[in-house]
Amino acid sequence: MKLKQALEKKKFVVTSEVQAPVDESPEALVKRLELIRGRVDGVTVPEIEIEGVVVDTIKTCELLKRNRFESIYQTTTRDKNRIQLQKDLVVAHETGVENLLVFTEDYRITGDSLQEIMFFHVDVGKLESVLEHMREGYTVDGQELPFKAEFVVGSGIESGWGKDVPDLEMKEMERMAKIGAGYFLTTPVFDLDMFEKFVKQVETFGIPVIAEVMILRTAGMASFLNRHFKSGLVPDWMIKKLAKAVDKEKASIEIFADTVKGLKDLCQGVHIITIGGEERLRYYLDAAKLR
Repeated sequence: MKLKQALEKKKFVVTSEVQAPVDESPEALVKRLELIRGRVDGVTVPEIEIEGVVVDTIKTCELLKRNRFESIYQTTTRDKNRIQLQKDLVVAHETGVENLLVFTEDYRITGDSLQEIMFFHVDVGKLESVLEHMREGYTVDGQELPFKAEFVVGSGIESGWGKDVPDLEMKEMERMAKIGAGYFLTTPVFDLDMFEKFVKQVETFGIPVIAEVMILRTAGMASFLNRHFKSGLVPDWMIKKLAKAVDKEKASIEIFADTVKGLKDLCQGVHIITIGGEERLRYYLDAAKLR
């Protein structure tokens, strides 16, 4: 089933994420994912640069599609003008990619000339312009394309606010809803009570919310997130449970399963971050009763 169909049928969607291969063969990546084929509704491949090497995200999406996975191309409008964004989306469409996950990041203007300023501002409007033109079969400068392209568009949002969602984020979500966003993908969720408050704030948009769930393997990993990403992101009780556990994986799976169980009543799906642990994902899916 296509991701679009799963969303429209209000199915509890399950997606995950992989990194485009850098120091391994593409076949090795596919082999790891074969263990969960048919159990996830989509696999996201984010754009990433490692030590100056830009990995080929779109090629990896094409590889996944050839191997019967629903691929999701993750990009950001940061540091991309409309021409570059359009170029990437044209290539993605030509390779069969149907799903797009976009992070618009913060609003800023750069560039020395008027043209650079006009084409380099980072906001929802840039994405909207490119998508509208491609739907009609044209480039942003009016050239005819040999096709019309339509994507299922997911939009990344910050969910750690609880009920105190800033007006700026609410306005951006409203604009994404108006341009046809198929779903909102949140930042990692660990606190279900806070997440419930957030969901109640944004449910007026009528857009499915998919919660990002990060697999915590050790207490050290959880503490690292609190130190380097956001203080208090991972609750103390999770860290203590992992620290005291004799069987770390069992404790990790229990935390994951309990989190997913709570999310099933709050949103329309989960996006699982394994951080390279695709070969163990099936055990987490089993425990959370995700197909």
